[in-house]
Amino acid sequence: MAKWLLVDGFNLAYRCFFAIPELTRADGFPTNALHGWVKSLWKLMDQERPDSTLVFFDLGGAQDRLAIHAEYKAQREEMPEALVKQLPYVKTLTRAMGLVGIEQHGVESDDLLAAEAVALERAGHEVLIVSSDKDFAQLVNEKIKILLPPPTANPKLGWRFMDAAGVMEKFGVPPAQIAEYLALVGDTSDNIPGIAGVGPKTAAKWLAEWGSLEGVISHAAELKPERFREPVAAEAEKLRRNLKLTTLNLSLPSLVVGKPTSAPEELFRLLEELEMRSALADARKRYFEPELF
Repeated sequence: MAKWLLVDGFNLAYRCFFAIPELTRADGFPTNALHGWVKSLWKLMDQERPDSTLVFFDLGGAQDRLAIHAEYKAQREEMPEALVKQLPYVKTLTRAMGLVGIEQHGVESDDLLAAEAVALERAGHEVLIVSSDKDFAQLVNEKIKILLPPPTANPKLGWRFMDAAGVMEKFGVPPAQIAEYLALVGDTSDNIPGIAGVGPKTAAKWLAEWGSLEGVISHAAELKPERFREPVAAEAEKLRRNLKLTTLNLSLPSLVVGKPTSAPEELFRLLEELEMRSALADARKRYFEPELF
């Protein structure tokens, strides 16, 4: 059995961008996200000692979900220009570090990551998903866990594991009901509207009582509080559509081809080009004195 680290690339890149004060190269090119990216990946590898690490990126487009809901993620603001400029380097640095970068046009990275996680789990491997995205909670089981980044408000807490008990504690439902829970309460980050007024406690209570989203719909006339009976019955098709949006696609084929090798000289060149001197010094030690790590 091997230990795999699956990284939600844009999720981590955004956190690095906003967590680190503005840093630039001498010519003004932004490098704050890149400093955080390299340090975060090294910290994770030092802490978890994975046998392999895969990093998943979005190339734009979520064709299957957009076909269901044209407004899917439509409310999201454009990525900050300074982060857009750094993304090509995020990807080249990742590969120079010897990590697999995975992306596919028209397919969300969440689905690529989820399908890979389940395939690895079924093959008997241990999987750690590095992301703060709540959608991944639906995958958690004995072999798949989530590694949550330090909260912005309290970074000293460090990286934290979320297992099935943690999912239940946080959301009030087990992993198997997360997609249905999100269908009911909605997901503002993905522009998925739930039933107006239905909060986490109410959704969790209904799912515990009726077993599934279909169970909730079929017992709409018995729901409490009573004010939700008519809306749930009237919006049954919207809830079923929501479930298609919140359920991760686990049937995608693997895009992992072989195991890459690190390219230290290319990594050194990139770090020097970016004037990331502390990271360059660290990289030289890591590749020339690996016993220290």
